[in-house]
Amino acid sequence: MGPKKGGKAPVAASKKKPEKVVNPLFEKRPKQFGIGGALPPKRDLTRFVKWPKAVQIQRKKRILKQRLKVPPALNQFTKTLDKNLATSLFKMLLKYRPEDKAEKKERLLKRAQAETEGKTVEAKKPIVVKYGLNHVTYLIEQNKAQLVVIAHDVDPIELVVWLPALCRKMEIPYCIVKGKARLGAIVHQKTASVLCLTTVKNEDKMEFSKVLEAIKANFNDKYEEYRKKWGGGIMGSKSQAKTKAKERLLAKEAAQRMT
Repeated sequence: MGPKKGGKAPVAASKKKPEKVVNPLFEKRPKQFGIGGALPPKRDLTRFVKWPKAVQIQRKKRILKQRLKVPPALNQFTKTLDKNLATSLFKMLLKYRPEDKAEKKERLLKRAQAETEGKTVEAKKPIVVKYGLNHVTYLIEQNKAQLVVIAHDVDPIELVVWLPALCRKMEIPYCIVKGKARLGAIVHQKTASVLCLTTVKNEDKMEFSKVLEAIKANFNDKYEEYRKKWGGGIMGSKSQAKTKAKERLLAKEAAQRMT
């Protein structure tokens, strides 16, 4: 056998690494995620959840409303009252809440006691918020309503889709607010599609007139504009990217033809 070519390379003097100062009070205990060991860290499993059918339908419906063309009569319900004005309106409505069952029972008991004692009870009609679609429609037709508040999420929407047109015809201020549940809370119900005020107390008239002016400017005066404005037709991000790419390609081809 011939001698081996090349010997071992000389070992370079290894640099001494500075030793880490370990605090003896804090012992390092790495977690073992095996069977019977530590619990694994929590992950976001939202994408893997099988959502209830009602939630799935709700989300698909929302996407469809964005994709499909929405006629103006329905699209007007997406234009709701702004937050600051809505807050002041709800404060006003809360002052005129109708009595609940407990208050009514108490009032009738007091009245019955007064009648048994032989006293005459003055029954003064209270100023309260009116609710119920048929009742509010009647008040609008009789021109007794001073302000109509419509919920934006009534289902089916056909129940209230004609109300803005009726309010405008009768020259009654109306507004569309977010949440039938919010309207329902005012009148001690789960939901309410429409509320109405026929009159207010003298001390609230100044504030009420300011709210009416703002509502008229936002809804009654803009009715013609909303009547012509279609909604929807918003495609997804992928679809939008494709159409933009096509437009760029067409523009490039047109520029090449010109030169």
